[in-house]
Amino acid sequence: MMLFLELFSTFFIIGLFTIGGGYAMLPLIQRKVVTENAWISDQMFTDILAISQMTPGPIGINSATYIGYTVIEQAGYNEFLCVCGSFTATLAVVLPSFLIVLYLCHVYRKFNHSSYFNGLMSGLRPTVVGLIGAAAVIMITPENFPDLKTWIIFVCSFAAAFWFKIHPMLILAVAGLVGYIIY
Repeated sequence: MMLFLELFSTFFIIGLFTIGGGYAMLPLIQRKVVTENAWISDQMFTDILAISQMTPGPIGINSATYIGYTVIEQAGYNEFLCVCGSFTATLAVVLPSFLIVLYLCHVYRKFNHSSYFNGLMSGLRPTVVGLIGAAAVIMITPENFPDLKTWIIFVCSFAAAFWFKIHPMLILAVAGLVGYIIY
């Protein structure tokens, strides 16, 4: 039961101190889950991010769900408790945002015409972009980009999304097929 409390408190803190959504919380998830608690390896974290990116929903919540399951599974518990681990991590990461947004709706209605409030919001926007950029940089590790073929897949995927505006699901499907064929 202590592991469930640790999962809840870890993901509650992640949810509480992350501004900017799922991608912005990835550096904090990685630090708490991989570095501090050593619940999963860097490679498993990368795999979880790949799966979380491909499944519907926010990547941060999907990651929390999968990590909650994996942590409990690796501790040797049965499948029902693994699902409870998923639920615990997911609830914990969502709960702070829910409570904060509920409160901020009240604050926004009260102060949305204030120049100080608008200045605060203007300061938060570039911070969020920086946090998303940090998440991207963290993903660039030797495990993720080990050889030239992988870099070519990366550049082609980036070009397809950025310049040619190809749907992300099609890019994922083609990249997965190419990876399967060449590796």
